[in-house]
Amino acid sequence: MFSLRLFPESRLPAVVGCVLALTFASACGTTDYTASQSPSNKAATNTPQGEKLPRTALPMPPVATAHEATTNAPNGVAVVNASTWTTLDGRRARGSDFQGKVLILDFWATYCPPCRDEVPHLIDLQRRYGAQGLHVVGLNVGGDEDRPKVPAFIEEFGIQYALGYPDAQMSELFFADNSAIPQTYVYDRQGRLLKKFVGFDRDTMPAELERLVQAALADKPAASD
Repeated sequence: MFSLRLFPESRLPAVVGCVLALTFASACGTTDYTASQSPSNKAATNTPQGEKLPRTALPMPPVATAHEATTNAPNGVAVVNASTWTTLDGRRARGSDFQGKVLILDFWATYCPPCRDEVPHLIDLQRRYGAQGLHVVGLNVGGDEDRPKVPAFIEEFGIQYALGYPDAQMSELFFADNSAIPQTYVYDRQGRLLKKFVGFDRDTMPAELERLVQAALADKPAASD
């Protein structure tokens, strides 16, 4: 079972460490995204939260290879279809809602420098390929302290793709083997995992994301009878 208190460090070292990640690495650590939900927040029932900002994970993990993505990630169609989250306006969503579409699931937090680096590329992909069937979903795992900062983050970047908060069970599954963020999963129209990225490599990841999206969109869904 995934531990809810992976990194008990105080908030200041967490923030400083993650800022250093902008210069020296491509991913930030995360934790507490499966903590118990306050019963007073009805709109976010069963969504993850935490009390402290995560520390930077050192050494930083590289962007996962295709082999790592296949063997060390939730890659079953049934798994992604059953994954659930809560949208910013309180609605419930699940992976199966995107059958027949190309889906990018991106786990992020506002204080994570590599997450901030990745967001403009996700915005661009959604803008250019949304009409062809691409859906980008950003899932915030920053915890209670990060949630109030999300609206300003959206305005700062002009985010127009879907955002939400993953359920605790979904976070436990997707972060079972690596708690660094951002983590980005690309699924084809049948819900099959094409690749998992851990961190954000400015030199290689944008082109690889676009290549995967183009290939997945070219796989047209079968015509209905």
